[in-house]
Amino acid sequence: MPAAFFVVHAVVPDASKRAAFDRWYESEHLPDAVKAFGVSKAWRFWSLDDPSLHQAMYQFEDEAKLNAMLRGDALQKLVADFNRDWPDVKRSRETLLLAQEFSQ
Repeated sequence: MPAAFFVVHAVVPDASKRAAFDRWYESEHLPDAVKAFGVSKAWRFWSLDDPSLHQAMYQFEDEAKLNAMLRGDALQKLVADFNRDWPDVKRSRETLLLAQEFSQ
């Protein structure tokens, strides 16, 4: 079965808050999410085109594991923590299923 991905897009419009957001995500939120979701890989990105755009991506073994996480309590707790610490940061989420992986 192909890997599935959970992606969270966040917009941090206030440039003066980006460094604090970055530290919080790196030291607290990402490690908590990796543990709560039971994933082995996660990535974070800042957009080169728009410095206010942040993306986190979590790799799940398959679609069933991703769907189980989406129905579980772990996501709701992480969302509540995020809302508490960063109430002004807007987010959107999407789920992806790996269609092809290619490397040379």
